[in-house]
Amino acid sequence: MSNSRTTAAQTAPETAITPTFLKDFLALIKIGIVNSNLITAFTGLFLAFQFAGVSFIHRLDLMIAVLFGTALIIAGSAALNNLIDRDIDPIMTRTKTRPTVTGRFKAPAVLAAALLFILIGEILLFSANTVTGLLGFAGIFSYVVLYSMWSKRRHVSNTIIGSLSGAVPPLIGWAAVDPSLGLGAWALFLIMFVWQPPHFYALAMKKTEEYRAAGIPMLPVVKGFARTKKSMLAWVVLLFPLPFLLSGLGTAFIILATLLNIGWLMLALNGFRAKDDLKWAMSMFIYSLNYMTILFVSMIIFSIFI
Repeated sequence: MSNSRTTAAQTAPETAITPTFLKDFLALIKIGIVNSNLITAFTGLFLAFQFAGVSFIHRLDLMIAVLFGTALIIAGSAALNNLIDRDIDPIMTRTKTRPTVTGRFKAPAVLAAALLFILIGEILLFSANTVTGLLGFAGIFSYVVLYSMWSKRRHVSNTIIGSLSGAVPPLIGWAAVDPSLGLGAWALFLIMFVWQPPHFYALAMKKTEEYRAAGIPMLPVVKGFARTKKSMLAWVVLLFPLPFLLSGLGTAFIILATLLNIGWLMLALNGFRAKDDLKWAMSMFIYSLNYMTILFVSMIIFSIFI
């Protein structure tokens, strides 16, 4: 009896921590990235409806098709990124359990699934209009080719290049309603593009040694923390004029966005006298997440009252 109890006690934790197929699948498609990009895509879609004076209730079919299509191309692109990075992911703690590293998902199956997701996603985006579909292709190309295959392992500017793909989803959402892409659409694109470097540099500071071991030329690895802090400050400053491009959302939105920018600026300046760089970097990372969530949710709320 004691032997059987010991065996059960030893094997139970193993079973408890064994990743399920669903967890592996969500890791493969980077569900966190899919969800965050869907928020910005939905914001672009919703704002375009509001500025055009069209009720989204009457175009739920369009909204569902575009959001589902966007989710699929992001999921497919993320899976391709995991496939491309499976030689360096084992070196980094946060990526070493990905199913493409552990072998739970085989490369041919991942490739087939990724391409199928992208194909179906693009069909859905093109069903909205040609501009929406082409923007989808632009996002895929910038993430898979320009970032994952080219710049990530070669250039310290990889984060900036990768920011292009992260800024495309709000354009996709807006284009589905208004293919002419007015000033509001490009304002969303610029906000997302400028937001990403300080967000990802903060994470890179936390993971500097892992990136160094993997041979990834992230800014903190190549230039050091002091240079990274200056760059983060510069990108935060660049955010200040961008809310004014969305003046149609009203004065209250501009005030809120400016207060968020001031808060981030103060935090960035605190970095130059921080005693614990990694703790400060984490605070910058957390602030960036809250910043983007509050900003984009407020855009949707304020647009209802324009």
